[in-house]
Amino acid sequence: MPLSEDEERILQEIAQRFYEDDPSFAREVSETTLYRHTVRRMKWAVVGFVAGAVFLVACLSTSYLLSFAGFLLMLACALVFERNLRKLGKAGLDELTRSVRANGLRDALGGAGRRVRERFKRDEPEDDGE
Repeated sequence: MPLSEDEERILQEIAQRFYEDDPSFAREVSETTLYRHTVRRMKWAVVGFVAGAVFLVACLSTSYLLSFAGFLLMLACALVFERNLRKLGKAGLDELTRSVRANGLRDALGGAGRRVRERFKRDEPEDDGE
């Protein structure tokens, strides 16, 4: 059932006030999706899988037991990735691919570098022209 014109107008006024009152929170809410945590876990699973593969290859010549631990890490990360991929479902996967196409791969991966730069960015002192 569509909204009436009055309801749409009221909703637009509420949204406008929301953006005026707290623009940073409004931006954060607009960027957050339902699947954000699932995708974050999937990213960490990929990082763990790669780390396990590197550990496996590095330890293969010295100890089979340690290289087996690397294999177990890879297996655990693959299972975590698969479980979260199932949680994501078809709708979440479609949304993720649309996000990657619209924003680019760097933004889809979380823009961790951008967040780190913003966090450690130092405010430069303002020159008063003296």
